[in-house]
Amino acid sequence: MKLDYIYHSGFAIEAEEVTILIDYYKDSSETEHNRGIVHDYLLKRPGKLYVLATHFHPDHFNREILSWKEQRPDIIYIFSKDILKHKRAAKDEAIYISKGEAYEDECLRIDTFGSTDVGSSFLLHLQGMKIFHAGDLNNWHWSEESTEEEIRKANGDFLAEVKYLKQQTPGIDLVLFPVDRRMGKDYMKGAKQFIEQIKTTIFVPMHFSEDYEGGNAFQSIAEAHGCRFIRITHRGESFDITK
Repeated sequence: MKLDYIYHSGFAIEAEEVTILIDYYKDSSETEHNRGIVHDYLLKRPGKLYVLATHFHPDHFNREILSWKEQRPDIIYIFSKDILKHKRAAKDEAIYISKGEAYEDECLRIDTFGSTDVGSSFLLHLQGMKIFHAGDLNNWHWSEESTEEEIRKANGDFLAEVKYLKQQTPGIDLVLFPVDRRMGKDYMKGAKQFIEQIKTTIFVPMHFSEDYEGGNAFQSIAEAHGCRFIRITHRGESFDITK
């Protein structure tokens, strides 16, 4: 099984006869619009194709993905319900799920968990692997700007969501989680709390745009907690995530 980094929080999972795209924002080419690993390869890959979106924010959901159905009429779109609520897509354009709900067919199961921003986070069960895409689930606070009360609330809200996830699954094979230096000095706090609570085999940073150094700075913490850390160095990079 392979993990492809597209951009920001956008990833693809290549499994046997199955491709899953999550939170597409832009393709992997830095110079050409609609060129890169998605348009040049993944949309043409044989087998089942799922396109997932955790919430409506434009850096996680690009309406362009709905036009891909012209090229691949067999695409299965699975979106968080906030995308429908905010009228970013129509009811008949996707399957919609929210916290506590699930999607399941013969190839894939998706359990939907909460977020500390909008939308959902997704736990995928695919060919013996548990894969978690956090969406915008994080301990979102800005130590230099937030009040003590705001920091306390952010911490409590985040830990409550992690506790709920841990009750369902105390261990996850692959975790895709925000490590975004724009938050300030405590930007890795949520990621650290996550791996302290939930046994994580492979940890992948995301939501860092072009700041590879900031995302990869979490490596030493992840490895100290027994995780394999995947360092991302450029768009379109692929990694083996086979157990």
